[in-house]
Amino acid sequence: MIAIPVVWIVVVSVIDILAPPHIHLGPLLVAAPAITPSFGGPRTVGLVAALAVIAQTVIGVVRDPKDLLSANHEAQILALVVVGISLVVFCVLRDRRAKELEQVRYVSEAAQRVVLPPLPKRLGPLRTAVMYLAAEAEARIGGDLYAAARTTSSTRVIVGDVRGKGMTAVSDAALLLGAFRVAAHRQAPLDELAAYLDRSVRWDVIAPGETDRFDETFITATILEIPDQDAQVQMISCGHPPPVVLREGRPMTVRALRPAPPLGLGELADPRYHVESFPFRPGDLLLLYTDGVIEARNPAGTFYPLTERITGWREDSCDAFLDRFRRDLLDHVGGHLDDDAVMIALERPAAHQHHPVP
Repeated sequence: MIAIPVVWIVVVSVIDILAPPHIHLGPLLVAAPAITPSFGGPRTVGLVAALAVIAQTVIGVVRDPKDLLSANHEAQILALVVVGISLVVFCVLRDRRAKELEQVRYVSEAAQRVVLPPLPKRLGPLRTAVMYLAAEAEARIGGDLYAAARTTSSTRVIVGDVRGKGMTAVSDAALLLGAFRVAAHRQAPLDELAAYLDRSVRWDVIAPGETDRFDETFITATILEIPDQDAQVQMISCGHPPPVVLREGRPMTVRALRPAPPLGLGELADPRYHVESFPFRPGDLLLLYTDGVIEARNPAGTFYPLTERITGWREDSCDAFLDRFRRDLLDHVGGHLDDDAVMIALERPAAHQHHPVP
């Protein structure tokens, strides 16, 4: 790529030397160092800028052999020097910023692996896949959360979204996930698990003396228990978007008849967690997600029509389904999400044998 500005310098210099006295093409030399940062670093930019200065000097000497350099050529040389130095400084700062962003990405990915480790490809008889799409390119983790845990005869899954953004949301998500992983393995009923998680949010997220934050900190969540042998899934919805079951290409939204308030608001609402159920049969695909999916807007301001878009999809695996889902969602919004989004696909194979508990 460096050949382009070099050729430009040579061509402009030759034409300027051969041109009539009233034509001056020397100012066009500044284009060479100006375009170099698009593909080169500080050294490349400095080299091209130096070649441009040398070329301008040669043009001045050849065109004004008596006076060596006219005031006009001296001004042009000075301008090239200033532009060259400015571009070199710009490239140094740009590369330093790029290294910092790469370090931030590395740290955020490490944090995500700790807070949100990938789900196993199999959970008992279930096949699983998960995808996290972060709105911020520099930080690939936010307040969206998910986790799964095995009991002796079922799989318990949680998907949720912390109110707010930034490191506070990440911390709140980590606290809830820690509580879920500790309690989900127990055989306590699902409503007791939800009540425990609500208390954990209130105890851990809100520091002593910060009772005024009760109405500021909460986590929407859907908690599921999927039996290994029974086709009926138990669910508690805490203000979270409803799951979708895809059966033979037909999506069915599972809306809670008696939803509970988000986790962390139990002190205000005194909730009673009602366990609801819905069928999840062999061959079905269960989709869990956060509001970053259904609130994603296209350039015209239209929300992503989830059930409409996935109607008729018959992918071979959970991974293939989520890959298509990701492409379709990003196509809808024009390539960039305004909010983080989590997508979890769970599939109960059409024919399976019971797998031992991991």
